[in-house]
Amino acid sequence: MDWLEHMNSALSYMEDNLDGDISFEKASRLACLSLYQFQRIFSYFAGVPLAEYLRRRRLTKAAFDLQSGGKVLDTALRYGYESPTSFNRAFQAIHGITPSAAQKQGAVLKAFPRISFQITIKGVEEMDYRIETKKPFRIVGVRTPITADAEENFKCVPEFWAKTFESNVIPQITGLMNAEPTGLLGASTCYGEDEQNYYYIAVSTDKPVPENLSELIIPESTWAIFSGSGTPGSIGNLQRRIFSEWLPSSGYEWATCADIEVYLNDSPTDMKYEVWLPVTKKNGK
Repeated sequence: MDWLEHMNSALSYMEDNLDGDISFEKASRLACLSLYQFQRIFSYFAGVPLAEYLRRRRLTKAAFDLQSGGKVLDTALRYGYESPTSFNRAFQAIHGITPSAAQKQGAVLKAFPRISFQITIKGVEEMDYRIETKKPFRIVGVRTPITADAEENFKCVPEFWAKTFESNVIPQITGLMNAEPTGLLGASTCYGEDEQNYYYIAVSTDKPVPENLSELIIPESTWAIFSGSGTPGSIGNLQRRIFSEWLPSSGYEWATCADIEVYLNDSPTDMKYEVWLPVTKKNGK
């Protein structure tokens, strides 16, 4: 599959440059994805953020070098650490011993093997989805800047939700709702590295925009819409399955438009929600 070939090509590039500079932008181009898309898909597939995966691989290789007679300072510099102190701290966090201790025969070390992307049939757990093309619609709510760095967004977006609920602005936002999609929306507009990107907590509405809120027109697009329910953390598992199980074999690609979470109720224990992923047919078919 072309999708898997592109992802594994990006992995090969990074693996070949563990002892040098790695450009996330080049890796994402090899994967035929934006930087934001590449980092997000990688984290769902690998189970760890891209930067953490590379840190583990580099320190695995560093341990091999030390066991083969490499000097601590040379090894630290080879794998991107500017000082023995920072290398020592990172090495101990992974291996549980100092780099100098790792040089001794019989030292117990940890190895994090190189991963590869593949499609595995895991079982018969179904995924409910539908494909729908929607005309442009307008959302109004609060927003916060985000970047093409998906790993940073994984941190700032939950903080933004917490801050928004603490501010008591949610009732004002939901009071504007009068159009589809119906529900409280979490919309990410991370379209590209050179654009101003935002995450919105908003509703779909045609009512006037209050001075303290912002509006956005979502352009016409086709979405793969997935239904789910459970605790607040369950939506992350659904998103992981969408990217790691559904998307690679679906015949669709992640399109350039907002990806949206639609929260259909406010139950803390049995949430009902939808995940809207903008898609386009591969090769325009």
